Amino acid sequence: MKRTRQVRRVVQAGVALLLACLAVGCRRDMFSQPKYNPLEPSALFKDGASARPLVAHTVARGHLDENEPFFTGFAHGKLIEAFPVRITRSALERGRERFEIYCAVCHGRVGDGHGPIVQRGFPAPPSFHIERLRTAPPGHFFDVITRGYGVMFSYATRVEPADRWAIVAYIRALQLSQGAPAKELPAAEREKLGALP
Repeated sequence: MKRTRQVRRVVQAGVALLLACLAVGCRRDMFSQPKYNPLEPSALFKDGASARPLVAHTVARGHLDENEPFFTGFAHGKLIEAFPVRITRSALERGRERFEIYCAVCHGRVGDGHGPIVQRGFPAPPSFHIERLRTAPPGHFFDVITRGYGVMFSYATRVEPADRWAIVAYIRALQLSQGAPAKELPAAEREKLGALP
């Protein structure tokens, strides 16, 4: 009986060792397959390219960026001069909220380029109130938010297109608020500013 147990253990250990050897000795083609750099030629395909072109009529998952002005700020290769969305009070409120989250840290809450990061030594962005930016088309601001500019990085993956347009609308509101002549304000507001006796 004791001898049978010993033989059984030896057989079990032998079977376990055999299975382990088989597992290690298996072909590992999927593990060690060659990797293709899409920029290098390959003998795998007739055209010599390792990357394959998209299948005709492939649609992006999630949405289709068919509306060029809305998704890029451009139309026919030129920056758009008008907003491709309707500007409402709620859009401006959303724009203010998004501006204060993403933009004010560098651009300042009034768009003067003196945000908290700049006060700590980061390069100052230009004020939104300089003539060049006051006259820039809305597409310019959308493009800069989307692709970045200078030391500003891209917000394309951080801020949805609708929110980028809301931010651009809010920037326009900031420009109007900071550059409005006192004579165009209602009398009650001019009094608060001391513009009327």
